[in-house]
Amino acid sequence: MKKLRKKPTDLQLSKYDVNQKIINELADAESRTILFSIVNKARTAEELSRLYKIPISTVYSKLNDLENLSLVHIDKYWFTNHGKKIKFFKSRISKARIIIQNSKPILYLSPN
Repeated sequence: MKKLRKKPTDLQLSKYDVNQKIINELADAESRTILFSIVNKARTAEELSRLYKIPISTVYSKLNDLENLSLVHIDKYWFTNHGKKIKFFKSRISKARIIIQNSKPILYLSPN
């Protein structure tokens, strides 16, 4: 006799929902600081680390997460005299609004 699988709950499914992942990033103070500090001007990870006193490894991790969610993009590359490639990141959004209705979040993102 086969066991019937239970239907996953909304809470279980939410961890796979892109909107939920974006909301989680927006709720994180460091991610939010990074994201909204590069709305008008592209910056390097090193600049962000120095400006906001966030460890460089954390900045790289947060930028990677934000880039995977298409919230930031690489605006330009510079090459040093030693051939090192430096990335300048810029936000794809200028503001975000979250509305909770019937326990479901609705996310509005304004393009940059």
